[in-house]
Amino acid sequence: MIKKINNRFYLFTQNTAFIFEISKTGHLVQIYYGANFLENVTKSEKLQATNEYPVDSIEKLQAIDKTLDYSIEKLQAIDKTLDYSIEKHYSEPGNCVSYTSNNKDFPMEDTCLLVSGLGKGDIREPMIELILSNGQRTTDFIYEDYKITDEAPSHPGLPGAYKENNNYEKLTLILTDQQPSTNLYMELDFTIFSDTDVITRNTRLINKSETPVTIERLLSMQLDLENCGYNFTYFTGRWASEMHKNVTNLNNGSIVNQSLAGATSSRANPLCFVSSADASNNHGDVYGFNLVYSGNHYESLSVSGFNKTRFLSGINPTGFSWQLNAGETFSAPEAIMTYTNCGFDKASLNLKRFTSEHITRDPWKYKARPILINSWEAAYFDINEEKLLNLAKHASKLGIELFVMDDGWFGERNDDTSSLGDWYVNKSKLPNGLNDLSKKINSLSMDFGIWVEPEMINVNSNLYKSHPEWVIEIPGRDHAEGRFQRILDLTNPEVVNFIIETLTNIINSANITYVKWDMNRIFSDAFSKYLPAKNQGEVFHRYILGLYKILDHITKAFPNVLFEGCASGGNRFDLGVLCYYPQIWASDDTDALERLYIQEGYNYGYPTTTIGAHVSASPNHQTHRSINIFSRINVAFFGAFGIEMSPETLNENDYSYLKKMVSKYKDWREVFQFGDLYTSTDNNYGLHSENITSKMHYWTCVSKDKKRAVGMIYKEKNSPNTPFKRYKAVGLNPDSDYIITDNLKISNNYNINNNNYNNNHNDNNNHNDNNNQIIINGNVLMNIGLSLGPSLEIGYSENIWAGDDNISMLIFMEVK
Repeated sequence: MIKKINNRFYLFTQNTAFIFEISKTGHLVQIYYGANFLENVTKSEKLQATNEYPVDSIEKLQAIDKTLDYSIEKLQAIDKTLDYSIEKHYSEPGNCVSYTSNNKDFPMEDTCLLVSGLGKGDIREPMIELILSNGQRTTDFIYEDYKITDEAPSHPGLPGAYKENNNYEKLTLILTDQQPSTNLYMELDFTIFSDTDVITRNTRLINKSETPVTIERLLSMQLDLENCGYNFTYFTGRWASEMHKNVTNLNNGSIVNQSLAGATSSRANPLCFVSSADASNNHGDVYGFNLVYSGNHYESLSVSGFNKTRFLSGINPTGFSWQLNAGETFSAPEAIMTYTNCGFDKASLNLKRFTSEHITRDPWKYKARPILINSWEAAYFDINEEKLLNLAKHASKLGIELFVMDDGWFGERNDDTSSLGDWYVNKSKLPNGLNDLSKKINSLSMDFGIWVEPEMINVNSNLYKSHPEWVIEIPGRDHAEGRFQRILDLTNPEVVNFIIETLTNIINSANITYVKWDMNRIFSDAFSKYLPAKNQGEVFHRYILGLYKILDHITKAFPNVLFEGCASGGNRFDLGVLCYYPQIWASDDTDALERLYIQEGYNYGYPTTTIGAHVSASPNHQTHRSINIFSRINVAFFGAFGIEMSPETLNENDYSYLKKMVSKYKDWREVFQFGDLYTSTDNNYGLHSENITSKMHYWTCVSKDKKRAVGMIYKEKNSPNTPFKRYKAVGLNPDSDYIITDNLKISNNYNINNNNYNNNHNDNNNHNDNNNQIIINGNVLMNIGLSLGPSLEIGYSENIWAGDDNISMLIFMEVK
């Protein structure tokens, strides 16, 4: 619900309220962002009124109208008393600057603002920086008008959130620069996604003057909070080590989370949180944020001298400038914000459900992701038709549904030094072409997919020789190289059209149902030979706009093809590309222990259905660590599951177990892919040395109807004589009884077994499932938990959970 009462705007989702007002100077002043106090007041009346009548009856609709009227009456009454709750100033504090000589009680520096610029007294970090035609940098946008509509937000050339029924509720605020001669206007969109407690924000700058304006920064959102001492949670990493959580408490100064890689990057994801210092998984104030953008991004949290906190998010201003000509509009990417007073689990759930419901597009929104096998770690570049078909035959016997041919099938591609850009089939490897290979794969009852890297080019390629002007590089200057490849200039429409045509021809050439879209390089020497000198500050953003144009065209032309994003793993994992790719390869690191942390990081804001997760060989190709088949499978189950190895290298027992678990995943796929995943860790389990750390990881994935759930317990290090632990499920129906089964076997030599719950367990040192069942109430499972028993480093007894390092188990729960 969106309402304007007097000079105040009230925005409500199901559980949150966002309030701001027009000050006497015309500035937008934030008053409140928190729990929906109005909903709490009226909920009982609304339930009483609507439950008395049949569903969809005229009487029920009339009853709803009455309760809404009642809510508005209450809101009007609240508005009359709100003056007593708002911060007041009576003069400019100390050496602060008052807005004007007539407004000494309005110090911009000590006010919670919705938009801020430079020059009028707010010396905190600004949301907008402009250079006007006469060189001045002062900006002062004040309120002019508003409109409440049911239209979708406007962000031309950029992806954004959507509603299937097009039933939008959007507030647009129109602001103008206080200096009339500039003829600059700003539009702010606030769109309500009540079902997920999310408000999206869109910002546009419109130049109605007759002269150009230079945009130095135009961020997507600003949120000012009255206090300090918040925790800033953000996710950083590098190749093969993405999405590691960081928490910094901020009482003064500032902290920045940003990417300058040309993509959202593995170094810093735009997902972040601002929370009360005492916030936990299920307690405390948590504000969650994300950005629908795939390029250089910027998030900052800063505390002013007056102990006010400011959060900013948008396009990274470093390396960015934009010439906004007369009559043009610039749109910033869409920003996402949510709030809860129920801790991180609820904030994360809001963001993940928002992604599932309002970012992922049909037909893949609710469509199950196929179990795939990828040829990369099985063969790397050393592929040919015979090897691929042999791999496919083994995959088919396992029950795999999709065969993916990775890098090495085109041009003269025998390693990574050549042929990117030469997208023709290598006939020495595939003498009968893609179409014939796809038919042979289809005959094994599997779909066929391929790998491409269309944004990239090797200097050693026919395309580079033909079109050196299509490459991002500085003429006459040595290029900073990465993986023997360079980046095509997507600011150039010719290049965009070439990629669209090339991909269209490839996909049409065979029965291709899956495309893995890679991007194995960050930007360097960012210079476009297509753009004039004055527009070189636009290269990064125009590149992303070109990418979105390609993705929009290709995914609409081939809506039933499953596109999986990849950028050396998670170098471009964001809501922008998720508007086109239903899933993304989360990391090139397939080690189960590393993936625990990586997938736990993603789980703070991205649903499991978007996360590509595969079982790979042991020893692992990235870490060279050996981990049992059970834990490798268990971790990979919590995502879009696949295989990243040659199955014929497995011993007989592991091969048999993998086949059995592929079938198990199919039975529980809806839970793993579309359920709500909750994760937690227990640090230093049983280990006391300062040099040794271990964690117990507890995951629970629950179906939307709460009738089925899967838990995972993962123990990093084994240690002798450690105390028992409990597994506590999360998100179950407390009133339901759950039948529990498990895959307790851990290795050929050790078992996880708890005789307190299963007196009939048969230990025969192979990979048979335990078919015995227990029944436990959901409330008991969540609050008291399931006892795991003690643990030994070696040896075995009927009541002992024993095993090597990196042991894990799955618990399958289903309503009786």
